[in-house]
Amino acid sequence: MNSSVIDISKVSERKELAPVSEGHALIAAIERAARDPDVNVEKMERLFAMRKEIALEIAMAAFNDAMNAAQAEMRPIATDATNPQTHSKYATYAKLDSALRPIYTKHGFSISYDEADSPKAEHVRVLAYVSHRGGYTRTYRRDMPADGKGAKGGDVMTKTHAAGAAHSYGSRYLLKGIFNIAVGEDDRDGNDPKPTVAAPEGYDRWKADMTALADEGTAALQAAWKRSEGMRGYAATVDAAWWASTKNKAAKAMREAKE
Repeated sequence: MNSSVIDISKVSERKELAPVSEGHALIAAIERAARDPDVNVEKMERLFAMRKEIALEIAMAAFNDAMNAAQAEMRPIATDATNPQTHSKYATYAKLDSALRPIYTKHGFSISYDEADSPKAEHVRVLAYVSHRGGYTRTYRRDMPADGKGAKGGDVMTKTHAAGAAHSYGSRYLLKGIFNIAVGEDDRDGNDPKPTVAAPEGYDRWKADMTALADEGTAALQAAWKRSEGMRGYAATVDAAWWASTKNKAAKAMREAKE
């Protein structure tokens, strides 16, 4: 057998993902075989199909490795806008883009958007093509309502405006989803989160005592609070929600005692 021809029986049935170095070696061997004038045409067609499969596996592996590296550098992003209809806060596309683009482009990614017909009535299918410099592109999609209805079901947009809004919303949701980005009021806007503050020693026991003391009213609770210098700072900041509810409980107990 000519040394430039690959033994098809040994490699054509490979199911596992070849390591990148091994894949490149197989591609090189296939290309050498293609230059052999005596190679069987049928085998050559199989070799070309195999080359295409191996190249795709290499590109997919590079895409996944780069995605992992990019996400390792990304941090939660804080909200910067409020929806006046739902009074909910969100991060705008511009905020997401400014935080994410420098990271994903550094790792070889680019993103482009398009639209397609949606199987859902009065919806727009927004597409995001995420391409990597290794040669692989992955398509993400999201179907967005484009009926012009507001949060309460009333007509608030023209059809043209609704289609544009659907594309805008879809792009923003896709960008968050592609890189699995957390968004919220307590996020650190791309910075490292604040370190966790440990509770003072004996805090859980003190907290239980204060919760029970609230049943005696505001005066008793406040007197105990003034004596708890080592606990007050933690309770008023890290555990503020509990302290507020405990004070409300004490005030309620005082009102009921006066009735």
